[in-house]
Amino acid sequence: MRAPIGIRIRRKRQELGLSQAQLAREVGISATYLNLIENNKRAIGGKLLARISERLDLDLDELSGVKEARSIQVIEELLADPLMRGIRVEPNAIRDLVAHFPEVGLALTRLYRSYQDAMASIEAYVHRLRSDPLLSEMLHLVLNRIAAIRSGAEILITVPDLTGEEQGRFIETINSESVDLTAIVRNLVDYFERTVAQQKAISPLAELDEAIIAHQNHFPALEDLAEQLRRETQAGGQWDESSLMQALHRRFGISCRRMAQANAMTGQQKYDPVTKQFLIRTSATAATRVFQMARLYALQAAPGELDKTVSRLGLTSDDARALARRAMASYVAGAMMMPYQPFLRDAEQTRYDIDLLSHLYNASFEQVAHRLVTLRRKNAEGLAFGFLRSDRAGRLTKRFPISGLTLPVSGYGCVLWPIYEAFSSQGFVRQVAVFPSGGRFLLIAKTVTKRASSYNEQPLVYSIMLACDLVHADRTVYGQGLDLSHGAVPVGPSCLLCPRQDCSHGQEAFSTAVLAE
Repeated sequence: MRAPIGIRIRRKRQELGLSQAQLAREVGISATYLNLIENNKRAIGGKLLARISERLDLDLDELSGVKEARSIQVIEELLADPLMRGIRVEPNAIRDLVAHFPEVGLALTRLYRSYQDAMASIEAYVHRLRSDPLLSEMLHLVLNRIAAIRSGAEILITVPDLTGEEQGRFIETINSESVDLTAIVRNLVDYFERTVAQQKAISPLAELDEAIIAHQNHFPALEDLAEQLRRETQAGGQWDESSLMQALHRRFGISCRRMAQANAMTGQQKYDPVTKQFLIRTSATAATRVFQMARLYALQAAPGELDKTVSRLGLTSDDARALARRAMASYVAGAMMMPYQPFLRDAEQTRYDIDLLSHLYNASFEQVAHRLVTLRRKNAEGLAFGFLRSDRAGRLTKRFPISGLTLPVSGYGCVLWPIYEAFSSQGFVRQVAVFPSGGRFLLIAKTVTKRASSYNEQPLVYSIMLACDLVHADRTVYGQGLDLSHGAVPVGPSCLLCPRQDCSHGQEAFSTAVLAE
């Protein structure tokens, strides 16, 4: 659904005392067309949006509609939840609500996030109750003690001719079982408290995702920082793994070495601040090694700048801020590997050929795909891409939407997307897709594999999907040979959110019916 930014334009125009005719004349359009824009009946972008934002003294980000579009999407997903069955709200009503009361949209977004977190916690506890052997044993002991106490109590009540000695024995048994039951229940409560304390929160990551999306995954201050740090880490005009190793040792006394034993660390790399050693797995690719060294250099060289950027995200928890700090350091590392202007120039010249860009910049497919999403510099934007990553189970583990492209806030996507087909294909999978809103997009997907460290380790496999508006498909190498005017595949955001009642792939509405077939 189109983001309701027209109302914001009208409000600002009225605050400045401008008539529709006057503003339309100054930005070079008709008053009728401006009226359609202000009533959200016409999309706006490009140079016209820039002229209007300049005349009204509004930051272009305020008129991007990203925040409003995100609120609309979350509210649509909320209303599609089975809990809301029977409640029907017209799409235009949602748009008007967000347009007139943006804070209400934000409040509903946070409430839905809290609801999702609560449901995830319940699911985790149900899984724990079913699969944890220690918990199962403790519950079994509780049930045994309760059964013994109940049996003794029933005998005392229903058998009237018990002797005093017999009554005493039953009472003693009930008391003993009660003492044991109290101890078991206390241990059970302690066990739950420990597991809750150890459980990783879901909300901080979700909150960080929303903050990054609200900034369109572009941070100008970090772009400038990356250019500065890249200059610092060059050696003889070259910027590569060797120059990064030298820079880390020269400035911070950090030595880098590769570790062959996979069991020596849990992740791809490990930094020990005491010994000042940076260990990285031998199996890591050159692109991974360079990225992780650049990330470490950013963390060491510019903690203050990273913290400033994190503070601007408006995060509400220490956990979210800690995640954000690592994410911002990763952003800098990617920008160091692929400097903005040269990378944008090469992306345009290669028609956004990700594999070719990977070779030019010695970067991985995922690193290049992620970098393409960040090319949102004012007056120097690249082609707008949406980004999705899925694991083999189908769960979306990373997402960056674009205007007009509805993506689920969590969980799984549409089974017809090429991101899932890519797992069983070699190379790229391309698709012209039409969404229920009528939006048409070029979707491209490819699987990427993280190297295994040894024979005994299973490699991680992901599928990466990029999406761009179909009107820009001819700017990419992936639009070649596709029939862009016919043959679009009807898809949706996910089964839960999809309004297509005639889709044979739908899972939500028919999951129980299928069991009877």
